[in-house]
Amino acid sequence: MAEKKKTNNKSTLKEVWGYIEKYRLYLSLSILLAALTVVLTLYVPILVGYAVDNIAGPGNVSFKGLVPILVKIAAVVGVTALGQWVMNTINNKITYNVVRDLRDEAFKKIERLPLAYIDSHRSGEIVSRVIADADQFADGLLLGFTQLFTGIMTIFGTLFFMFRINIWIAFAVVVLTPASLLVAKFIAARTYAMSKEQARTRGEQTALIDENINNLKVVKAFSREKRSVEEFDEINDRLYTCSLKAVFFSSTTNPATRFINNIVYAAVALTGAIMACSGSFAGSITVGNLVSFLSYANQYTKPFNEISGVVTELQNAIACAQRLLSLINEKAELPDSEDAAVIEDAAGNVDIRNVSFSYEPQQKLIENLNLSVKPGQRIAIVGHTGCGKTTLINLLMRFYDVRSGEIDVDGRDIRDVTRHSLRKAYGMVLQETWLKSGTIRENITMGRPDATEEEIKQAAVAAHSYGFIRRLPDGFDTVIGEDGGSLSQGQKQLLCITRVMLCLPPMLILDEATSSIDTRTEIKIQKAFGSLMEGRTSFIVAHRLSTIREADLILVMDSGKIVEQGTHRELMKKDGYYAELYNSQFSLVH
Repeated sequence: MAEKKKTNNKSTLKEVWGYIEKYRLYLSLSILLAALTVVLTLYVPILVGYAVDNIAGPGNVSFKGLVPILVKIAAVVGVTALGQWVMNTINNKITYNVVRDLRDEAFKKIERLPLAYIDSHRSGEIVSRVIADADQFADGLLLGFTQLFTGIMTIFGTLFFMFRINIWIAFAVVVLTPASLLVAKFIAARTYAMSKEQARTRGEQTALIDENINNLKVVKAFSREKRSVEEFDEINDRLYTCSLKAVFFSSTTNPATRFINNIVYAAVALTGAIMACSGSFAGSITVGNLVSFLSYANQYTKPFNEISGVVTELQNAIACAQRLLSLINEKAELPDSEDAAVIEDAAGNVDIRNVSFSYEPQQKLIENLNLSVKPGQRIAIVGHTGCGKTTLINLLMRFYDVRSGEIDVDGRDIRDVTRHSLRKAYGMVLQETWLKSGTIRENITMGRPDATEEEIKQAAVAAHSYGFIRRLPDGFDTVIGEDGGSLSQGQKQLLCITRVMLCLPPMLILDEATSSIDTRTEIKIQKAFGSLMEGRTSFIVAHRLSTIREADLILVMDSGKIVEQGTHRELMKKDGYYAELYNSQFSLVH
């Protein structure tokens, strides 16, 4: 298990390095500045030692020698501060460029992921990876850039100067150092496990919050507020526990290593004082040298505290990076073949041949489905919930690929044409509306950004949405919130219909498109759809069978198979499955 975690960490770091490597010029400059600031920082104790030697002992104060040293110290400190500021600016630029690239890759991957992945993962958990985990990763990475380089260089630099001052005391410091590293490693291993659990639980919490906000009306309608709070409290308690453990382990790193380092410092001070004051090793170390050495000993141990903290944060960052990279590395939907054709001005011939499909291999859904649709035909698809109506639409749009058989449009297998051109050939209105934050105009022109004002108005008039749009404060320029804001469900549906009216695609898919509209408006919309569908191949999924009586062909589906097909009159004469469905609706109404 430990070996697997080590391998995962290595592969994660390798992937992260691939993103950092693009900014190697900035990285090289950051390392050079880190080296410069470390050298200058380590030069200050030497100057301080010289200054102390100029004032050591009564009557042995040399102001003539002291003033130039103090001026030099001030200059070195000023240059060091400037170098650190520039280095930190560069580190910020590297970090946030890397995080921007990761988020960009993640969002692009979401756009290319197969719907099967989206359907099987909670949206809030995916959002948590792109937002929260990326932020946590940025914090760890920035801390690494800011303190890791300078810390490592400071360790080697202080060792060099300490060995120059006194080899024996320096040797004692080196012997005691591994104790600090062992403590840091012990704590970091436990911090990683807790950080990984913390990131996973945070994603679970985000998903629950997202679901409750998006479905608050349903929660209130079924009086589930208390249950939702209980679910949140349970996850929140788990997040509290794992967060507390992660913080506990990470917070013990600094005091534990600082305790070891204080022992080192005390040993150096005691040994140096004895050597400077006693007759033994006379002249081997001056008071000024001892001051410099103590400063180096403090600077030598300080990076171990910082690096141990950095390692702890990096463990958390790696855990978050793994979750983000696992999303980026998910298999995208199969790309279009290199020789994929582009559908232009589709005639509307659709042939379904021996198609079989199921979401889960062990649960059969559609089997050996055959259908031939001529240009301009209106095909209605009816049946009980779960019979495969929406699945058929998903296959037509190639949101999912068939397991066997093929679907042809104008004589071409849809797997041999570009998805973009296939989906552009369809106009789709779903039962579930989707509107983005922005103006009414932006939502209507989503498929045709270059549409003129007159075209937009004509589409709105045809879809019967113009009436309520012109009553809005700013008409087409009225800004609406996420998913339509305060608009009614019917108004949102009318805007979605207007969007399709504006594009005038050669084929249409209407999946319960008028389910949220009142009866009077529905009659108008049916007339509008009538003119829109004229000459266009149309697939209409409907539960209200009264809306599809004029269809050219009605497909009656049951358990993924077409059990009946024909016109409304033909099917009613058969007095079969369709007639039973139709009569049951009207008996329920009356």
